[in-house]
Amino acid sequence: MAHPTEHPHVVVHPPALDGSRRVTLGEEPLGVATHADDVAEILRLADLYVTDVAESDLVEWQGGGPDDWPGLSEHHEV
Repeated sequence: MAHPTEHPHVVVHPPALDGSRRVTLGEEPLGVATHADDVAEILRLADLYVTDVAESDLVEWQGGGPDDWPGLSEHHEV
């Protein structure tokens, strides 16, 4: 059990080629998101109720913030 003063460390990983982003809690995979709303739902399902995933200190955004969801077309020039 986590120490009461410790906060969970949620990571939203950099976008994959399809724009999706893995969401983990420490080393534990929680799911894959395609939008910031998906991150909130994944956290809710994990019993982590975060009202604003964009501003929460519990969520670390890697490779871009909550508005960065590039698709395949943004990774490759046509």
